[in-house]
Amino acid sequence: MTSIAHSAAVSAALRDGKPVVALESTIITHGMPWPQNVETARKVEAAVRAGGAEPATIAVLDGVIHAGLEDSQLEAMGKATGFLKLSRADLGYAVATRKNGSTTVAATMIAADRAGIRVFATGGIGGVHRGVEKTYDISADLQELARTPVCVVCAGAKAILDLPKTLETLETLGVPVVGYGSDEFPAFWSRRSGLAAPMRLDDPADIAALIRARAELRLDGGVLVGNPIPLADEIAANEINPAIEAAVDEADAMGISGKALTPFLLSRMLDLTQGRSLIANIALVENNARLAAKIAAAL
Repeated sequence: MTSIAHSAAVSAALRDGKPVVALESTIITHGMPWPQNVETARKVEAAVRAGGAEPATIAVLDGVIHAGLEDSQLEAMGKATGFLKLSRADLGYAVATRKNGSTTVAATMIAADRAGIRVFATGGIGGVHRGVEKTYDISADLQELARTPVCVVCAGAKAILDLPKTLETLETLGVPVVGYGSDEFPAFWSRRSGLAAPMRLDDPADIAALIRARAELRLDGGVLVGNPIPLADEIAANEINPAIEAAVDEADAMGISGKALTPFLLSRMLDLTQGRSLIANIALVENNARLAAKIAAAL
């Protein structure tokens, strides 16, 4: 059976029953440019620690799944090229062939579950892409939420996606979607999407109670918590939407699809917003890390 390499700090926290929060690593290798990628990873880990939990950044290094990275490993990942972007389909391939890979939401959930970690903070989940009727492009993150018992704290699905179809798919899959302190499902860079959150909870302890209740009922899958970006850091939907439309049109014209699509769109958003999307992205990830630490502590 494939083992997971826990960092010394994560191993100690799990042994002592202290809260641990999983963090994904595609933000380092595919989501942000150097040096903001490593700076953000360090800030997010610090936010988890400030909340009283131990961060466990997940990655595959030379075929070994790591739960918790040393600072030197974060630095090396931030500068590296050629890292695979891993989801459920190719996580085993990376292990078998001793590759390096960063983990998407789906792969991070799998590794966190195997490592004994119940709460995971990310920026935004993947979902149903625009134009899905032509491309059938739907992120594996949604199916993973329906099958793997990890609570995922995010700022909603990435706003480059088809948010109504993403929410509808989550409902079909039986994934509980919680608006934290909000009646609306957040839209990543924006606090408001115009889409109602199926459930609302205002206290991390209540979210922990939901997680426990689902475990007692033996319900498969995780809990998705939509945590709106702080008001001071958001880009309102009416501001950001024209840039999203332009980026999506460019990708379509260039024939960019599959795993290359999201990194391309996020990169173009950085250009089209003159860097504002990156500033907002960093703020929302830190905000999610703080909430995830509180939920993990409540569990």
